[in-house]
Amino acid sequence: MSRAPRLAGYALMAAAAVLALAMRRAGLEAVGPFPAVAVALFAGMVGVMLVFTDLMVRGLYAQIGAAGRGADVETDEKAPPL
Repeated sequence: MSRAPRLAGYALMAAAAVLALAMRRAGLEAVGPFPAVAVALFAGMVGVMLVFTDLMVRGLYAQIGAAGRGADVETDEKAPPL
């Protein structure tokens, strides 16, 4: 599984932070036809969504892998099969 979505999310969050800094320092008001605040919020929101989704999926796969390894180790005859 690739880490590209998480890294893209971090990049979008960094871009939102740079845009917010540019708004504060240089008085940037708009990015094309959109207000700069809307662009910064949207980029940050998509970035956070990508990072958290990637981490949740990795955690889910880790739990499934651990459960699979645990089922292989258990050889109790009294336990019902899964």
